[in-house]
Amino acid sequence: MIPVTTFKDRTVALFGLGGSGVATALALQAGGARVLAWDDNADRVKEAVEHGIGTGDLREIDWTGIAALVLSPGVPLTHPEPHWAARLAQGAGVEIIGDIELFCRERARIAPDSPFVAITGTNGKSTTTALVTHLLREAGWDVQMGGNIGTAILSLEPPAPSRVHVIECSSFQVDLAPSLAPSIGVLLNVSPDHLDRHGTMENYVAIKERLIARAALAVIGADDEHSRDIARRRAGPVVQVSLEAVTPPGMLARGTLLEWFDSDRRITADLDRIGSLRGRHNAQNAAAAAAVALALGLSDEAIQSGMRSFPGLPHRMEEVGRRGATLFINDSKATNADSTEKALASFDHILWILGGKAKEGGITSLRPYFDKIRQAYLIGAATEEFAATLEGSVPFTRAGTLDRAVELASRDAGSGEAVVLLSPACASYDQFPNFEVRGNRFRDLVRALPGIDAIQGGS
Repeated sequence: MIPVTTFKDRTVALFGLGGSGVATALALQAGGARVLAWDDNADRVKEAVEHGIGTGDLREIDWTGIAALVLSPGVPLTHPEPHWAARLAQGAGVEIIGDIELFCRERARIAPDSPFVAITGTNGKSTTTALVTHLLREAGWDVQMGGNIGTAILSLEPPAPSRVHVIECSSFQVDLAPSLAPSIGVLLNVSPDHLDRHGTMENYVAIKERLIARAALAVIGADDEHSRDIARRRAGPVVQVSLEAVTPPGMLARGTLLEWFDSDRRITADLDRIGSLRGRHNAQNAAAAAAVALALGLSDEAIQSGMRSFPGLPHRMEEVGRRGATLFINDSKATNADSTEKALASFDHILWILGGKAKEGGITSLRPYFDKIRQAYLIGAATEEFAATLEGSVPFTRAGTLDRAVELASRDAGSGEAVVLLSPACASYDQFPNFEVRGNRFRDLVRALPGIDAIQGGS
């Protein structure tokens, strides 16, 4: 745990008692703050009391004595409208922050020069965060990984001069972290997402840009217009990463080769036959991770060795089983079309399981990949919308549930050359509480099929 001492002897309101909210409340109390925590879910409030967390209905408190409102990143700050807790804080002139901001303030107080890598992007941030962490750990570094991936940031070990924090940041978290100033800020890419929470694309881009605005070094993807514009606006040092072209200093992913360009051009790593880094999108992720690793002082040899031993992430193009020449891939983390595009581009002979709660734009942008798909299996609330898009282009079956889709896809694949791909291009919320539960169910279903050789990797 990282005790948050910056609010010692002051009262902090906290709304949202999920995993990160509980961790934040405990960290504040460990640092000497008085906490008044609340949630719209009464069961969560009860659980907080059992953890020894101070609670109180924020609609009934005196806001004049509140130093800050710590808001869960899942709670609307601005759009579609501010949550009632945010409105109360705004009306009282109380600052609204999140757990990333608390970490930043504590780091500034106890170890301002400790290495801090913050990573964002519409897609690829989890893989890149995990890969940077893996490269550093394999090289013998003391590394703490968390944030939007896995562990709440305040549940990690505290900042220290010889310890590096590698933190994945969602746009919601960046929006609640006004003093975010990492040693290295990584912005992988920007494409439309979460516009229901940010209102406009312009707002979304501006929030993503804030992650690198005060970074000592910025590593920025150069393959989309928004990110290129951000790189041009950046006043401080910038390293570009690209699949196409870079302005030195930068890292170019040319096929499977990662090439560093500056006054001394050299090849940094070869991704050939690294299954966990398959596809163009992972080449960009690897290029960004390699750029971070070089900036922190790792050798080419250490980077290559770490890439080859990287197990990949659960639910992101995760190889979960094989039967003959048929490969079963869990890509449950692909919750929008842009993310699913990366998987479709990486395989052929695809038996595609998709659907759930559709996002704006649906799957129309995926038409260029339809000739790679042998059969589609539609599940969940998006079934009819996606059926209309696929009609006349891709054979499809209305499977309804994931269980039925796996059964049908497995039957249709036989043991021939095929890829059974769960890449939903949708949120999971119609049938599953999150993409992890959806992916775990897929993995279990596949490994229960007759004749399956399970593949152990990121799971």
